Amino acid sequence: MKVLCILTNGFEEIEAIGSIAILRRGGIDLDIYSLHEECATGRYGVKISNLNNLCKLSLNQYESLLIPGGPQYAELESNSFFINIVKSFYKDNKLIAAICAGPTILGHLGFLKNKNYTCFTSMNEDFGGNYKNTYAVRDGNIITGISAAGTIDFAFLFLEALTSKEHAEKIKNQIYYYSK
Repeated sequence: MKVLCILTNGFEEIEAIGSIAILRRGGIDLDIYSLHEECATGRYGVKISNLNNLCKLSLNQYESLLIPGGPQYAELESNSFFINIVKSFYKDNKLIAAICAGPTILGHLGFLKNKNYTCFTSMNEDFGGNYKNTYAVRDGNIITGISAAGTIDFAFLFLEALTSKEHAEKIKNQIYYYSK
């Protein structure tokens, strides 16, 4: 499985970096692209550089899409190139994982209709689905997360969907997820 992640300025650092770290820890091949040249600056000033340039993107090599939240969602949603990528993944029934503000993009596209989902509570509109006030939800090929606080549960649900429950449990144990 190969995951595509596209960032732009204003991404939520915990949601992006936390999810990427858990997926890579789980052995997932993940490429990060930027809407702006080869870097992106997060909501709280963390700059990620050496990102892939979108002009070199070949969609057919990716089976799933990661959409972190944060204020970046507004720019992503207004970018027709990005929206066409999301539509392509959805049309091809590829796995799409979005957290916090990210699921609102899916909702505005009508992809949450008749689905169980979550998103940042104040951004929940009537997307025609069943909103769940929980850290992470999977319904078919859509995985959604509620906020930065739910990043770990969201990322592990994504890892499980990409691999298996047993593999996700193994990685959880490696980071002492269940430790008190």
